[in-house]
Amino acid sequence: MFNRFNAPQILVSSFLMLILSGTVLLLTPWATGGNGTDFVTALFTSASAVCVTGLVVVDTGTYWTFFGQMVILLLIQAGGLGIMSFATFYALLLGKKIMLRQRLIMQEALNKSSLEGIVNVFRILLIFSFAIEFLAGICLAIHLHFKYGYEPLKAFWFGIFHAVSAFNNAGFDLFGNYTSLTKFTSDPLFDFLIAFLIIIGGLGFVVIYELMDYRKNGRLSLHARIVIRMTMILVGFSTLIIFVTEYNHALQGFSLGTKISASFFQAVTPRTAGFNTLNMNSLLVSTQFLIILLMFIGGSPGSTAGGVKTSTLSVVWLMVVNQIKGRKTASILERQIDNQNVLRALTIIILALSFVIVVTFLMCLTQEAELMEILFEVVSAMGTVGLSLGLTLKLNLVGKLLIIITMFLGRVGPLTLVLALANRREQPEMQYPEDKIMLG
Repeated sequence: MFNRFNAPQILVSSFLMLILSGTVLLLTPWATGGNGTDFVTALFTSASAVCVTGLVVVDTGTYWTFFGQMVILLLIQAGGLGIMSFATFYALLLGKKIMLRQRLIMQEALNKSSLEGIVNVFRILLIFSFAIEFLAGICLAIHLHFKYGYEPLKAFWFGIFHAVSAFNNAGFDLFGNYTSLTKFTSDPLFDFLIAFLIIIGGLGFVVIYELMDYRKNGRLSLHARIVIRMTMILVGFSTLIIFVTEYNHALQGFSLGTKISASFFQAVTPRTAGFNTLNMNSLLVSTQFLIILLMFIGGSPGSTAGGVKTSTLSVVWLMVVNQIKGRKTASILERQIDNQNVLRALTIIILALSFVIVVTFLMCLTQEAELMEILFEVVSAMGTVGLSLGLTLKLNLVGKLLIIITMFLGRVGPLTLVLALANRREQPEMQYPEDKIMLG
């Protein structure tokens, strides 16, 4: 059946089927321990888990049973690593050969520029992902058991769940009452482990693969260098801004060390994990706006994170800087950026901005909320973040459906969705006479 579809269409279809499968499982009585739940709640939760967003209309820790939480965990894992990751995993286990068509879909899933070494990247990705989730889960479990007195089995389940949720940048938590990680604001060890998983998961699997291979090769690609630099700049700059602006506000009353760790964590989580150790409504409007910008940017291509991606922003910014300097091409680190990359980056940002504007307008028409609440919610869904100012719980049916669509678009990517829906035909090679129009 899939032979007639191109790679973007297969990716979009696989995510849709996974969301629907998760919805069916969450509708069963086993997921709630009673008579089941309503369709929209199950659909919203399944879409949020598959799209690794973390926005919830019911409390994950108290509403769902262990079975329901297990379903959510599996949806997070499958949605974060991607359907093709698991298809490849089973193919490799069975010793099957990965065909060219499968390699093309894998290339699209990782947003990789070439097919070179794609199967090996997937193999390393799966081993690394499962290993780091398990090890981090054990560390979290030990910490929860000895410091907070959690029973061993509960500590183990909470540790594994939050490790998977953090690495896949999902933002789902089991601590109850929509509190996220606010009880761990003064726990630097717990916060560091979660932040570390978020950053690693948001770097992108191609970058992780290059870092693991760095000792042997001694070099990193231009993409990896841009992603790492941009991540460091965004996290460092945002930590400083949050620390300064919230020092005598949301951070008031905490020790200096806690203020620094809380600022760092809140700078990391909008890209795009959805956990929070500070109450979002207690933050200044300026800080909330900074978080909106960070959520829109998101993580890096081929990662578990959403947003327009760090490399996309870098390419557009380089183009702007080079235009100001009077150069015809964008360049960085003694490398010239291909014009197709520049046009693709511009397309992604314009599509994402357009969708945010349209959905925000529709939400303003249908929801009783302030503009900041709505914009925060829409960008959080678009960036698959999961942070909220409390609007999620107040959404009506139209609002829930709009957020579901936005989460889905944010996960598959605006350009991928457009390519999947468009009927692309081979265009004839022709060149029209050049002309100019007035700009600015």
